[in-house]
Amino acid sequence: MRLLDWLSARTESLTRNVADAGSAALYVRQLLRGNRLRVVPSPPPTGPRVHPPSGRPPVLLVHGYLATRGSLHLLERHLTERGHVVLTYRMGPVNVGGIRQAAGLIARKVESLVQQTSVRRVHVVGHSMGGLVGLYYVKRLGGRDRVSKLIMLGSPVLGTWSAVLGLVTAPLGRASVELLPGSPVLRELRSEPLPLGVEVVTVAGDRDFLAPDGATRLEGVRHISLAASHSGLLVDPRVADTIDALLREEPVSSGGPDDKAARAGRGSAG
Repeated sequence: MRLLDWLSARTESLTRNVADAGSAALYVRQLLRGNRLRVVPSPPPTGPRVHPPSGRPPVLLVHGYLATRGSLHLLERHLTERGHVVLTYRMGPVNVGGIRQAAGLIARKVESLVQQTSVRRVHVVGHSMGGLVGLYYVKRLGGRDRVSKLIMLGSPVLGTWSAVLGLVTAPLGRASVELLPGSPVLRELRSEPLPLGVEVVTVAGDRDFLAPDGATRLEGVRHISLAASHSGLLVDPRVADTIDALLREEPVSSGGPDDKAARAGRGSAG
């Protein structure tokens, strides 16, 4: 019996490792698409409107450190297929800028959108450092008036030592330094209270070694753990299903207990 249990556990572990490797390879292929093209066009707006027929706010996807708009390709496609209007913005050839710098860019882009269209609020979904960019925007740069929901995917609010691998980019941008545990910008983000009117949800992958579950938790914020790796949070359609469900929920006040129901689907997501 113990042998069977051991074999079962080893098989499950091998299956997960294969799935994670597949997710990583798929992510890299999307990353290499770069910034040049919108690979998944959202439904074209009619006149000045960019709201989907449901009237839900458009969804702004924000990619992470050392990433490109291409890394968002599959998530953009999945959400578009589910009826959302999806927006992405270019943050340099590869994003090596700091959290404050990227948040300033997002703030300017959203204000431009508000001035030119009927949109007044957006939902923001940020992957890895992109979630921290969204958090800085809503806390420090007026995003409280423009963002309805902020969903942070694998965003290391407490920092991650994996950022050491990117320190060679520090002369070009501050992202690798700011992502380290104890950095001033991360302390600032955690100390600032969450603004009223913005619903924040943190989402972690239980096989995410770049931003482990514990590093993604923000005090007073609803937290969801999914069966996914860091790259799987962007490329797995079942993660997109969870994001879609969160975006469709009626607005609630920020904060709340961990979402245990999301754990029921564990086992096969990459």
